[in-house]
Amino acid sequence: MAHRESAASSSTPKSVAGLAILLLVLAAFFGFLNTQKVKALRVTVATAQAARDAAERRIHEKPNTSAGGTREEQSKVAEAENRAAKAQAELAQTQKEKADLQAKVDQNQKEIPSLQMRGDKAENPNASTADSPAATAPATDLQSQLDDLRNQLDSAEKEKAFLSEKLQDMQERADQPKQEKKRREAVRETGPRRTGLRGTVLAVNQAYNFVVLNLGTRHGVESNAEMLVLREGALIGKIRISSVEPATAIGDIMTNSLARGAQMQPGDNVIYAGTSP
Repeated sequence: MAHRESAASSSTPKSVAGLAILLLVLAAFFGFLNTQKVKALRVTVATAQAARDAAERRIHEKPNTSAGGTREEQSKVAEAENRAAKAQAELAQTQKEKADLQAKVDQNQKEIPSLQMRGDKAENPNASTADSPAATAPATDLQSQLDDLRNQLDSAEKEKAFLSEKLQDMQERADQPKQEKKRREAVRETGPRRTGLRGTVLAVNQAYNFVVLNLGTRHGVESNAEMLVLREGALIGKIRISSVEPATAIGDIMTNSLARGAQMQPGDNVIYAGTSP
């Protein structure tokens, strides 16, 4: 009878220890899946960033494309934003799984002392822990597995920080095309107000190929705006505004636009032509 009670008491801690080991194995498996998902997220973020960079290069290289091209670029930017949002959602899911894994690790950590005490009592109630290495073997294995899980959690934490930085950078990059679009829309909205804007050349510097105009920001002149230079109704050439003051502006002479043998002179008329991209 006593033999049966001893067998039952020793089998109970072993069962509990086996259950704890099984939980740790499952936790390690989830940690491995978590690491794989983090790697997949990195690939997704890199792909989305490459797509966004490509869309930005197209926007800057071809600002005067047709409406169909603009829609295509916008769709690519939207697709990149969708990928970023999807990566962010997957990151949130990974964080939740990480929290669950951490909870399991904490729970198993709390069970180690109890399992060790039960194992010691079941194997040899009168012996100390130092005299029973067989009883401490399961606890040592559990501690080793917990250390591995902690290392995986640290790696996942680093990956999470890396992905967060990438997502923030992608969001900032996503805002740049929108700001550029708003600026162009603002330019188009103010364009009709400047259409037909006229002024006069005040001075000409032939050595450095620039002219001074009697127009400025109060008249609607902006940097990079192109203006036609006329004399008695005949086109002399074009200038591009390089510096603007409230009442005056400086325009660089576009030498390739000058009529053959013509030079700009004070008193020539200037007319707003448009804004160069």
